[in-house]
Formats: sequence, C-alpha cells, structure tokens
Amino acid sequence: MNLLHTFITFIKTENLFQKNDHLLIAVSGGADSVVLCDLCHSAGFAFTIAHCNFQLRAEESERDEKFVRALASRYGVPIAVKKFDTANFADLNKISIQVAARQLRYEWFAVATDPAPTAILTAHHLDDNIETQMMNFFKGTGVIGLRGILPVNGLIRRPLLFAAKKDILKYASQNNLEWVEDSSNELNKYTRNFFRNELIPSIQKVFPQVTANLGKNLARFRDVELLYRDAVNAQIKKLVERKGSEIHIPVLKLKKSIAPETLIFEITKYYGFSPAQATEINSLLESATGSYIDSATHRIFKNRQWLIIAPLSAPDTSYILIEREETLVNFKQGEIHIETKEAGQSPLSADKNIAQLDLKNIRFPLLLRRAKAGDYFYPLGMKKKKKIARFLIDQKVSKSDKEKIWVVESGKKIIWIAGHRIDDRFKILPASKTILTLTYKVWK
Repeated sequence: MNLLHTFITFIKTENLFQKNDHLLIAVSGGADSVVLCDLCHSAGFAFTIAHCNFQLRAEESERDEKFVRALASRYGVPIAVKKFDTANFADLNKISIQVAARQLRYEWFAVATDPAPTAILTAHHLDDNIETQMMNFFKGTGVIGLRGILPVNGLIRRPLLFAAKKDILKYASQNNLEWVEDSSNELNKYTRNFFRNELIPSIQKVFPQVTANLGKNLARFRDVELLYRDAVNAQIKKLVERKGSEIHIPVLKLKKSIAPETLIFEITKYYGFSPAQATEINSLLESATGSYIDSATHRIFKNRQWLIIAPLSAPDTSYILIEREETLVNFKQGEIHIETKEAGQSPLSADKNIAQLDLKNIRFPLLLRRAKAGDYFYPLGMKKKKKIARFLIDQKVSKSDKEKIWVVESGKKIIWIAGHRIDDRFKILPASKTILTLTYKVWK
C-alpha cells in the first residue's frame, strides 16, 4: 500500500477537508499521530499541532510534551499545548480517567487556536475502529455501534481510518520517523488495551485475516446502519403516539411488529433507558397494569393495553447536558432534536423553533437550562448584548410564558433562547461549512 496516495484518496472520497481549511492535528507523540503529521505535511496541508498533557504519567507526560514541541519545530508549524489536572477533574465529576481525558481534550481542541479550527484531525486508524466495533458489540449498543468510528463527527475528522496499524508502523520505519511510546498502552486494566493486547491477538491465531475481514465489515455496517435506521423509523412512526409529555405505545400493535424488543430498545434509548433494560421492558408487555421500570429521567409503565413513557418529576431549576453524539434530548417541557449537516444540504428555516448555527463556533457539551435573572445574549441582527428579560418584554411574551423559557449554552455563552431567537455570534455565514440544527418541540 502506498500510504500517502491512499491517504489523499481517502480524504477526497470522504470529503474530510480542503486545502484551505484551518486544520488542527491532535498529537500525542505516538506513532499514529506522528505519521498523521508527516502525511499531512507531505500532502501539502497546512496545520497546527495540538498536544494535551494530562499529567497522568509523571516524567513520561513531560517527555511527550517536549517531544511534540520538537516535532512542531521540525515541521515549522504552530503548536498549542494544554496541561490538565485530569485526575482531579475526574474525581470532582465522578467519572473515569478515560472519560475525563476525552471530555477535556475535545472541549479544548475547539478553542485551542484563534481563529477556531475548521477541522480537528485525530489519528484513529483501522485497528482502533475494529477494537471499538468489538467493544460496542460486547456492550450491546445495537446496530449503530457495529458501524464503529465514523470518518466525520462534527469538527472531528479521522483521515487514517482506512490504515491498519502495521501499515502505519511500516510507513514510519520507511521514512525514519521517531515517536514516543505510552507505557499505559501495555496495561490491560483499560478495556481497550485488553481487546488490543489479549482478545484480538487470540482471535488472530484462529482467523489470521481477522483485521482485514472486520475492516470490510465496518464498511458494510455503515450502510447497514443507514438501511436499519430507515426501517426502524418507519416502524416507530406507526407505533408511537405522543400525548402531551407522554409517549403512548399500543401493546398489541407492538407485539405484532417485527422484532418488538429491538423496537423497544430503539424507542426507549432516547429516554435514558439502557440496552440491558430493553429485555425488562419487553416483559412489561405481559405484565399487569401498573408495572413499571425507571430510567434516570423517565418511567415506562403498563396501563391496560398501552405502554406509557412519562418524564419523572424534576424541579424547574434542573439542567441537561447535551453531548456531541446525542440526537434527541427530552426535558420537562419538550424535546430538542440535534442534527449536524454540511452547509447547503438543507435550506435555512425561518421557524423560531429551529436554530441553525455555525458548528465551528460551538463547544460541547451544550447546557440546556431555564432562563434566569441576569442572563443576556446578542440577539440575531444586533451587535450589542441584551438582557433576556428585556428581550422578552420587547417581544411581548406573557408573564406565564416567561416562566417557561429555556436557553441553550455553549461555553458559558447563550446561543439560543429556545423557540425565540439565536445569538448573533453563532449565526450562519457564507463561509460556514457545517451547520448544527436544534429543533425545539413543545409538549402541549
């Protein structure tokens, strides 16, 4: 394989980025990210290097940072470096070190340079994708998990997804590239490392072509997921009835459907129910009236010949984090659908319940919360900030309706008063490449 040629072809085929894009490459100092830098340099792309020092491996972390700074100097490109107190962040937020590191780096990547990058490149490769697919399979994430990692996810672009690890190492050797090794990659206490170091090598003893075969399956499952999604959505449309803040599903109709437990999984996952709960929920079909199962936000219960999904009571001061991967968020007053598309794929809407925003200016996670005293934003079409309270008065919003106002924040900036107006700083411009669309549906 001519890695450089295939690299350029993959970028064009997947429409990952263009020559004039502002590229930010996430570089750890390992072989994968070093090869990604060299390929971008050889292909003539201008880029900035971004390095996260998570301060988790003492002297090794400092060694990695020093190496990446030298790498940027060698290529003559700008570099942005950020030190994180990852362990403390994980402890405060009661999340794992891996989740903390992922959240910290992706939030920082979006603001690491000024102007913000138009594409953030990571060095995920074919072996990473196969590991992800297998992990998703064993976690029971459904068909969507079997497609693995996508080449494009918002600003994130993964131009090495076609390349096996052995091809990356071969390129590095042929081009006399140096890199640093992360000792934690050898520790099987991390789930991914167990798959990488133990499970997949064991499978290769029986099926030597497992990497190539699973790589082909990944491509097939991307198409399968699209077909599956269309079929599932068609079935859900026939089944689901919305009544106010509740979802009603006719039991008899569901039981006669093709694969009812799969449909239950696909319907309930948007309301906080886990894949493991799908089987429990399926058992409700034969249960007595009043039987129920709870998620963190909702309850699904049997009422005669209906399954009903209803939100659990929550105080109006509650807030909801919206992660980059989410497509639907339910809350006390309604729901917000989240969609990302390339500019030009859909016409701009004048509907006040639809916010269309320039994704390059958005930082995740978003925060959905009630409007509060002192909140301000820059209303679309205005260059001066305005308090939301004054804006609502000018819009002649009634006192009772003011109490129902929700806002969406990004990086502590209000980007949208849901159902009213977006912030001018996040509007779509002629140069905008990727559009984030938020659609607000109020439960009557």
